[in-house]
Amino acid sequence: MSDSLPLRDRYIALIDEIVETTLKGKISSVEQVYQMLLKGITSGTGEVFELALSDRLSSIQSQVDSEKDELKKAKASRSLRAIKTIQTQWQRWQEQNKATEAIASAVTEITTAPKDERLETFLRVTDPNQKYPLNFQQLQQLSKALLQFAQADSDLQQFSEGITRGLASWQRLQDNLLSWMYEQNQGSLGFGGVPGERGPWASWAKQLNSELSQGLFRTLAMEESPIEFAQKQRGITLRDWVEMALTLQYLQRGLINWFDQQAYDVKAGPKLSISTFLTFAVIWSQLASGFQSIGAVYSNASSQIMLQILRTFAQRPYFPFYGGIFASFSGSYLRDALDYLNEPLRQVEGTQEKARILTLLGYSQRALGQYERSIDLHQQALEIARNAGDRACEIANLNHLSRTYVQQQNYGEAINNSQRALILSRQAGDRIGEANALVNLGYSEVMQAQQLENTEPEIYESAINYLEQGLKLSEKLGDIQSKALCVSSLGIAYLVIGQFQAAIKYLEDGFKTAQISGDLYLQGRNLAHLAEAYYHLQNPDKAIYTGSLGMYLLEQIASHEWRQPAGLLTILQGQIGADAFQNFLQQHRPKIIAVIGVDGYDHIPQLLAEYKQDI
Repeated sequence: MSDSLPLRDRYIALIDEIVETTLKGKISSVEQVYQMLLKGITSGTGEVFELALSDRLSSIQSQVDSEKDELKKAKASRSLRAIKTIQTQWQRWQEQNKATEAIASAVTEITTAPKDERLETFLRVTDPNQKYPLNFQQLQQLSKALLQFAQADSDLQQFSEGITRGLASWQRLQDNLLSWMYEQNQGSLGFGGVPGERGPWASWAKQLNSELSQGLFRTLAMEESPIEFAQKQRGITLRDWVEMALTLQYLQRGLINWFDQQAYDVKAGPKLSISTFLTFAVIWSQLASGFQSIGAVYSNASSQIMLQILRTFAQRPYFPFYGGIFASFSGSYLRDALDYLNEPLRQVEGTQEKARILTLLGYSQRALGQYERSIDLHQQALEIARNAGDRACEIANLNHLSRTYVQQQNYGEAINNSQRALILSRQAGDRIGEANALVNLGYSEVMQAQQLENTEPEIYESAINYLEQGLKLSEKLGDIQSKALCVSSLGIAYLVIGQFQAAIKYLEDGFKTAQISGDLYLQGRNLAHLAEAYYHLQNPDKAIYTGSLGMYLLEQIASHEWRQPAGLLTILQGQIGADAFQNFLQQHRPKIIAVIGVDGYDHIPQLLAEYKQDI
């Protein structure tokens, strides 16, 4: 305390001096006040100055309020205005000083870190999730500051040059950020499209000078593996890696900023932002896997960036608690990517963000058929969300557990979890959670009644009533993802009880709604069940069309459920003969190509052959 007294007195004297100078009419602009503060306040002692300023403000305010003498009151009022000017310029000083201190702190941390920990330190101090993240200009200043320490240290020089080059690459990309959207033949938004010279990655690659960044972008453009690309980078330098990292990070943020501002289309904006977050997270997870063969430093750094992306994503209001994630996994290079996302999360402490990321991983694992892993992830997320007070996340995980238990045919647990989700969602006023809980409860009860061979119509009526309530609520809320799940579940329920025409109506609606929400898994499931309904109605033509599409879409996201329509198509082929089967497929070629392209159409016979080999 005694150490701070002289400093406090000095700051009170500084405040009094500015007030007196103002009263004498010797201050002509607020800039003069700012310069006096700049000269008089020592960095790192802001709290002491703030206390001194607060004391003086209270003292003069009290004088203004209590003074009866008009002349003295007028002087006190002028002093108060001067104090408020100091207060405004003090806030400006704080903002400026935060940036200066942040850069100084970053330089200290990087330069004093052991060489093998410098990259990790650099990524930590430039993490966008920090309270005061470094902006573009501050990173430029960081680059210059590091260069001052770099005479005898080539690592620091490479950091400096990597930052400068990465920022320059982003400036080149910024001007052509969205030009690829207008080059695509279908005008579609997203990261799919024809591999090669069309599409975003190829367009961006042309703007770059860096061999490493350009090579990665071309790899992504051709839908080749980033893992294999990283494994080949034996001669990679720290400079190249830092440049690539900043280029990718700024590219991702630039896209998300643009997509977030698309107010004209509330569905497209969030859907594309979600797709972008996940696409870049997966690219980094695959680079982490590939760099393992070169060394732990680049592998760990890539995982670090992936986690930073997911953490930012988990804090967004449109974080997808209930699905729609496979829109971003349209390229073959992203298949099985969720396996890579899972491992580094074990290093993260129990946080609200971790609960949300685990939720995403949990329902993705369910789509891949990894039910035990899905349950484990959702239970971890449930516990963390409960402790963090994240009620929406807690309800979402109960709902997902219900869906996963249905897949395991454990209908008792499915009903139990959906009932808990329904009670909690109504208590919390979480309408989307309530819509999903109603659907899960109805769906679980239909499946349980079928398993128990219960033929009482009242059981099914009660269950379908829950499903219809969920559908009405999701439509009222305008929640596309929940609606897609509702109509799909209703379609499956009617299929289970043998009302095939009703099933087709809902399943077709489910497919269209899932297309809007961008959920490839739900699209595939609806098509697979449509094929089953058409088969029961002895309509092989439509069964072959829907079954082939469903099989292909499910296989493309590595869901083991592609085998369900493959089995049905194999039975049909045996019943009507190979030639008739091929004729039906050929008739639907234009419609199939419109959805999955020529390569997709050509892949259908290969998938059937693969299925037959395995049985």
